[in-house]
Amino acid sequence: MTSQKRVTLVNGVLIVAVLLPILLSIYLAHNKAEKNFHNELENYADRGMVRSDKVISQANMALRQINAFRGQHCSASHLDAMRRVAFDYLYIQEVVYLVGDRAVCSSLEAAHHGIKLGPPDTQSTRGFFAWYTDVTDLGFQRPMIYIGNQDHVVVIDPQAFIDVIPLGNTPVNVALVGLARNRLIASNTGLPNNSWESQVAKGVTTYSDGKNDYVILRSPASGLALITWASSAPLQTAWYKQLVIWLPIGILVSLSAGWFITRLLRRLESPQARIQDAIRGREFSLEYQPIVDLKTGEGVGAEALLRWRLPDGSFISPDIFIPIAEQTGLISQITELVIKKTFADLGDWLHAHPRHHISINLSPSDVLNDRVLLAIRPLLLKYQVKAEQIALEITERGFADPKVSAPIVAKYREAGHPIYLDDFGTGYSSLSYLQDLDVDILKIDKSFVDALEYKNVTPYIIEMAKTLHLATLAEGIETAAQAAWLREHGVAWGQGWLYSKALPKQAFIDWVARNRIVN
Repeated sequence: MTSQKRVTLVNGVLIVAVLLPILLSIYLAHNKAEKNFHNELENYADRGMVRSDKVISQANMALRQINAFRGQHCSASHLDAMRRVAFDYLYIQEVVYLVGDRAVCSSLEAAHHGIKLGPPDTQSTRGFFAWYTDVTDLGFQRPMIYIGNQDHVVVIDPQAFIDVIPLGNTPVNVALVGLARNRLIASNTGLPNNSWESQVAKGVTTYSDGKNDYVILRSPASGLALITWASSAPLQTAWYKQLVIWLPIGILVSLSAGWFITRLLRRLESPQARIQDAIRGREFSLEYQPIVDLKTGEGVGAEALLRWRLPDGSFISPDIFIPIAEQTGLISQITELVIKKTFADLGDWLHAHPRHHISINLSPSDVLNDRVLLAIRPLLLKYQVKAEQIALEITERGFADPKVSAPIVAKYREAGHPIYLDDFGTGYSSLSYLQDLDVDILKIDKSFVDALEYKNVTPYIIEMAKTLHLATLAEGIETAAQAAWLREHGVAWGQGWLYSKALPKQAFIDWVARNRIVN
């Protein structure tokens, strides 16, 4: 994956990383508020169901106690026993004795007028029957629940089932429903609408009608269901409160993720990453600057020059990317790439032209080890090229530490590679150790060639090279006058636009063929 694709991917991740924590914090705030809201409803319903079970349990205990009476029914002792049961149990309003399905006497009246209960509304799996009425056995309008077993029933106010105090901050309402006939038995306030009827029948446990949220808990054993509900309006307020907590956390996470990914993005967009992509993507190519014999004008070789062409057709100057490659430790990879491409381009041609050579530029780091030799040797064998046909150009900076570089350069020369000292005179330490350098050819920098007419440094450089038995090669020759002057002063070779600009491989091969001197 190229850095451009990685940058696109990371940009996408950056957008997600910035937005996701904020969106997640909004979601969590809403979810937390909603969860708290429904927890209050469910807790209230749970407490209501516990209360209902407690009431049912009392009814069963009361029935067991009164059914244990073995005296004369409706006698003074029986009435006392029924009154004692009604007194002992908190939720029992009245105890009634039945003959068939008619009330005969109760804890409130020694004799009844024969009220008939009829078939029970619920036959519980817990061993009792239940009737839900809107009229008491005393004859006045009031919803009551009758729970019976054997010959007795106990009368319970339905409000006892739902008399639960809300503990949360949300006003919660509750209703008691008989499951057998989906009948509303009691509620602490009127239900907002009749939507509960279909929801209870469907077995739904939670739902919303848009204005209110509902929770339904069922007790099949008792045949009852509790419905708790509350207005949805407080949920919005609770959401805002949760948002005050969660949104700053989301923003903080978002900023942290954005900072981290931005740093990563900068690294991916760095020149180092771009150069690595260029190496992997084979965006580098070579052109060859012809080197000529100044006496004959015949081409004798070329200098391999690295070119980096971008997808849009533009070029990046080596003066820009080579220093970056040196600083980031990528220059050795580039040198190896240049070596491989030189042989791929001209290996067969060099084999066919053993008197010609190609010079390859090395960086200062390339003279700290012998990796260059390891890269060249197998290619010399593969293409059957002589070592002297591959010259190595080392800049003055490459000799900054002669104690380290000199032994490596000596290995290059022992292997048969000519050594060019490039950019001579552009640094500050050339004269101090030139006599100790193990080189073959001294390249005269273009700046000295340009100044031939008004400066006298170049003759001294040439004479010094002769004294040290070094051949010379002049760079940047642009005029015939410059070529004539250099030739007259004993410079052997030259390169520059007077002869040719740097050429692609085939154009270079064609140029050599055109400038060949036929004996």
